[in-house]
Amino acid sequence: MVVDSILRALKILIVDDQEANVLLLERILAKDGYTNLKATTDSRQALSLFLGFEPDILLLDLMMPHLDGFAVMQQLQPKIPPGSFFPILVITADVSTPTRHRALADGATDFLTKPIDATEVVLRVHNLLKTRYLHRQLEGENERLEVKVRERTWELEGTQLEVLARMALAAEYRDDNTGQHTRRVGHVSTLLAEALGLPLTEVKLIRQAAPLHDVGKIGIPDSILLKPGKLTPEEFTVIKTHATIGSNMLGGGLFTLMQMAQTIALTHHERWDGTGYRGLKGEEIPLPGRITTMADVFDALTHERPYKKAWPIAQVREEIAKQSGRQFDPRIVDAFIPILDREGERLLTLGETLLPS
Repeated sequence: MVVDSILRALKILIVDDQEANVLLLERILAKDGYTNLKATTDSRQALSLFLGFEPDILLLDLMMPHLDGFAVMQQLQPKIPPGSFFPILVITADVSTPTRHRALADGATDFLTKPIDATEVVLRVHNLLKTRYLHRQLEGENERLEVKVRERTWELEGTQLEVLARMALAAEYRDDNTGQHTRRVGHVSTLLAEALGLPLTEVKLIRQAAPLHDVGKIGIPDSILLKPGKLTPEEFTVIKTHATIGSNMLGGGLFTLMQMAQTIALTHHERWDGTGYRGLKGEEIPLPGRITTMADVFDALTHERPYKKAWPIAQVREEIAKQSGRQFDPRIVDAFIPILDREGERLLTLGETLLPS
């Protein structure tokens, strides 16, 4: 059988201080077709042989000079990967219960009693190697399943992101006839996250999540969202609900991306001084929300909307500097001003040709 031929090619390590015992075991195993054997009569070599040879099973004598079998097992245990199955077949003339218990506690899998019986050697080695082989097959199958689950998760996450991005664009088209605001906010947020020295993984999450900040606008009536004049207090109360609506739409997600998008949707209208929609103040406002606030306000000020004309960049720069410590986190202002000075009007169109990805 194919499995038997595979088993007979697996690696067997023998550690026994008696040369005669080693030769006997080698002869029994070779006669049964096992070819990948290595042995030592010096138990002090057991660890280095284990690491270099990488055996599939260890045949180990208990009573040896220098290091007995218990000490050898204690040396090996930290080197055996957690969750793996590495069989140790202990060979001993001591069949007392305390000895067997101690050996099992140190990692022994099975026992051979001296004087050894050739048939028993072959059967026990075969059974233990087969168990190891099947265990490794199962590990491989689990790894393949995990890869498939990750791939499917990425597909689901990508699909969910695309649907939400389209919803965000649909909402955006209602008060921005280019539909590009969300993309520009995502791009500027990315530049800010990089300037703040955030890890690459978090920068990527912000790039993908920030464009969803206004997805809740889908639930705001046109009569309020597109009103050219100043909103009444009642209308402003309604417009503020887009943050909660967006948070509810994005809530309950299992993916880190969706969780960050929910955070941004809920907190991108908070102010550093605590006078924002929910009254969060300073560091209470999650950093992704503070970053998106800057990008959102900058883009809103520099582009025309139904209720306002576009501001010149110089005027926007002055306003942002003035709002440091009031509307904006001073650290984010300090990071954004050099970006604004470097990029200038390029910030008004950056990201327009890119979908969140």
